Amino acid sequence: MAKRKRLSPAQTDYLQAVPAELETKSAGLSALPGRAPVAQVAGEASAAAALEDLAGEVRRARDEGRMIQAIPLDRIEAGYLVRDRMLADEEDLQALACSILARGQQTPIEVVALGEDRYGLLSGWRRLTVFQRLADSGEARFAAIQAILRQPETAADAYLAMVEENEIRVGLSYYERARIAAKAVEQGAFAHEKQALLSLFTTASRAKRSKIRAFLEIYRAADDLLRFPMAISERLGLALAKALEPSFACRASLRQALEHTSRKTAAEEIAVLETALTTWRSEQSLEAGLETETRPAPSTAVAPAPAPVPDPGAGPLSGFERPAKGIDMAYGGRTVTLTGPGVTDAFRARLLDWLKTQV
Repeated sequence: MAKRKRLSPAQTDYLQAVPAELETKSAGLSALPGRAPVAQVAGEASAAAALEDLAGEVRRARDEGRMIQAIPLDRIEAGYLVRDRMLADEEDLQALACSILARGQQTPIEVVALGEDRYGLLSGWRRLTVFQRLADSGEARFAAIQAILRQPETAADAYLAMVEENEIRVGLSYYERARIAAKAVEQGAFAHEKQALLSLFTTASRAKRSKIRAFLEIYRAADDLLRFPMAISERLGLALAKALEPSFACRASLRQALEHTSRKTAAEEIAVLETALTTWRSEQSLEAGLETETRPAPSTAVAPAPAPVPDPGAGPLSGFERPAKGIDMAYGGRTVTLTGPGVTDAFRARLLDWLKTQV
């Protein structure tokens, strides 16, 4: 029997223990020395795909407004839109500043990407104002503000986002609502004021939109002269609008009163508006009274009834004549109609007496 040959021990170099230190790849992955090429490539591809999926989800969350990000204040353009709120109450700003200092920013602002790492403010003007004040005072931690990125498809959507935020948080005055509707039209966001009102205040009642539309008359008449228009009450505003709408003379009178009166407070300006309205109403009443006095008294004479149209089919007896001055006679068949200023009560009496003699 042949003698069997003894086999040498199996090579076990690739089964040696894995070293503690791993080689770091450029993609941030770790690879084992001696690792099978196919397994290594598959692992790297899987990790890269997972990272890409994560990056894509982050991008989608950012673009869809589901991610809050910190944006430096100097990259935000506060005047991107004409603001609906004309002035902010100083006490409200101070209270908001105290809240942010004590508890931090609780609600992010909303911005739109403008390109080149610039952003336009959609909503959150008061919060941005407070952050700018705190940053200017030396608070370095307020150099950036938490924000959510929005992507309004049109300028109208951008204005709607701003108005809705202020309607929910701090209601605008009727004048401010009317003003932003007019400004949005001027900026080309809407074709006309009616469309702007229906779009910006879609949740408002019809009566409320009607009041906002009335305040548009005040905006068109004196926006450049008013200093405290937010203080105009609903009652005064509607009365002014009613006077302004049909009359250019009232508009001229109102502008003259504002131009020649010094107004340092809202109360002083309201007093000027009320005085101008009262004066205008008094002048209108006086003119109406003078017209009534000079207008001739209406005549008490009874207007003659229009002559009936003769019946052409009544035969040869149909026709129209004037038998006497001031008397018209229309006849047809067995009917005779007398009309005209000469047909008086006296004439009717004489006619009846004559007819009685004909029986």
